[in-house]
Amino acid sequence: MSDFTRLRIRHLSFLGPNRPPASVRFEPGFNVIYGASDTGKSFILDSIDFMLGGKGPLRDFPEREGYDRVLLGMQSTSGESFTLQRSTAGGGFLMVDGLHEANFPNEATTELREQHDERKDDNLSRFLLRKIGLSDKRIRRNKLNETNSLSFRNLARLAIVDEEEIIQKRSPLSDGNLVADTPNTATFKLLLTGVDDSALVAARSSPQEHSRAGQIELLGQLIADNQAKIRNLSGPPKQLEEQDQRLEESIRSRLQLLAAQESEYKDVATRRREARRRLEEANERLAEVSVLLDRFDLLGKHYQSDVERLEGIREGGTLFSSFADGVCPLCGAEPEHQHRSADCEGNADQVVKAAEAELVKVTVLQEDLAKTVRQLTNESRSLQRRLPKLELDELQLHTKIQEELAPNLRAMRTSYSELADKRAEVREALGLYQTLKDLEDRRTALELEEAESSGGNTPDAGLPAASLDKFSTVIQHILQSWHFPKAERVYFDQKTRDLVIGGKNRTSFGKGLRAITQSAFTIGLLQYCKEQATPHPGFALLDSPLLSYKEPDGDDDDLRHTDLKVRFYDYLKRIGSDQQVIIIENTDPPDDVRLQPYAQKFTGNPEEAGRAGLFPVT
Repeated sequence: MSDFTRLRIRHLSFLGPNRPPASVRFEPGFNVIYGASDTGKSFILDSIDFMLGGKGPLRDFPEREGYDRVLLGMQSTSGESFTLQRSTAGGGFLMVDGLHEANFPNEATTELREQHDERKDDNLSRFLLRKIGLSDKRIRRNKLNETNSLSFRNLARLAIVDEEEIIQKRSPLSDGNLVADTPNTATFKLLLTGVDDSALVAARSSPQEHSRAGQIELLGQLIADNQAKIRNLSGPPKQLEEQDQRLEESIRSRLQLLAAQESEYKDVATRRREARRRLEEANERLAEVSVLLDRFDLLGKHYQSDVERLEGIREGGTLFSSFADGVCPLCGAEPEHQHRSADCEGNADQVVKAAEAELVKVTVLQEDLAKTVRQLTNESRSLQRRLPKLELDELQLHTKIQEELAPNLRAMRTSYSELADKRAEVREALGLYQTLKDLEDRRTALELEEAESSGGNTPDAGLPAASLDKFSTVIQHILQSWHFPKAERVYFDQKTRDLVIGGKNRTSFGKGLRAITQSAFTIGLLQYCKEQATPHPGFALLDSPLLSYKEPDGDDDDLRHTDLKVRFYDYLKRIGSDQQVIIIENTDPPDDVRLQPYAQKFTGNPEEAGRAGLFPVT
């Protein structure tokens, strides 16, 4: 049997306008990235999976802001190298020959669509399958021996294991979607034997079976979509329910505080409006009084002018009466012709009397005016004394609103809104869990109907016992070399489609040991395919395989006082350059591993040796 070409990941790079390139490089053979949490380690695995056809968009977080493209450089064991480029939002790919970490060339690029299509070569899946010699392969789809074209995504799930999948309590061949169990098992068989399912002849099925199969497939897709949403949104249902209860109590308490804050704000705002009203009324009255005083001053001057005129008339008439008889200055009559008793206009005494009477009236008016002016002047002075106090009251109330109440109210409203949004998110996640349960119940019912009508489901039909025995031997050798407890006998159980280690089902171990045995399965499959010259992508990526060193989950799950960690790394150091294993781990590897060029430390502490994280600090 001829050997197949393998792929190796050489670099992952992020580019963006006005941002320095963010790159991490990988060597053939063994690689380990370790260090502090929240430095982008797990995001590396997510990004590589994304660049191998996983659904987007990528997770967003502050450090990634400004980066809009991802580059993945790959190299085959035949010597070819190429670089893939994709938007962080998802979509299709660009491909160019050679390794490029920046300045992706615009010329000689090939566009590759994201969706697998067996009838065309213009998609990423067909491109990668051609590179490893698996184009035009078919895998069994269901019990009726219907087949699907092999997609690179079928292979990726056996080579890339994230931190959630590595501890799952199910077979490594299962992703929680029962409909996918048959194609997953068929892909595993292809890697074990190098033989696909092209020779299968589909059995005839009734319209009812076709309808049921279609419903099961549709439900499987809906379940997978909901599972993806749940991974991005939520935690376990019990934790979400407790969180929802805490949020409800917090919202109720915050609502009471918000109501009190709004009540105080309204009260002070009302008082400020009243203070402004009093201030405006005082200013308006002061302006009105000032205008009246100006007018009364002018009126007073008119009165004074009248007084002076009347006093002049009185004084002139008195003087005129004291003069000797002569020609009348008014009518020109001679004395002998003057008749003083005839009430003519020239009677000076009457003129004087009239002036004196008018003078009395004007004097009374002057006194009334003076009294009014004094009252207005006193009112003006009173208003001028009150205005600073009114202005201060209004200013204090305005300042309290602007600097204390309004900011507090905004903060309270923002906090309440955030709590409400978080509760909506939690309830959305709980709704997704309920929807997922309903979908799974409906699919299970359909699968039971299908199993009863066909005499049982046989997803593992065709797995050769000889190949499984060789594969189990590889796993046993790996676990023994790691000093895994009770690994004297390992075999693959066809019914559970999982390993049995020391007489114990793999899923019965605690989650720490499940992480290690899942790692052994993934690395063992890579090693088996090399020894048996069967196809494989050529790389294995594992996130947090040594979970048991930080989080025991049972009496037999605490390996922190054993040498398994050292043995684990000793084994990986011997991985050949024709294979590639990339480990992402929170715990530090042994000293001799940390000193090697294939070990990269991510640290959030700028005083420690190592890089700050995936993205450069700016």
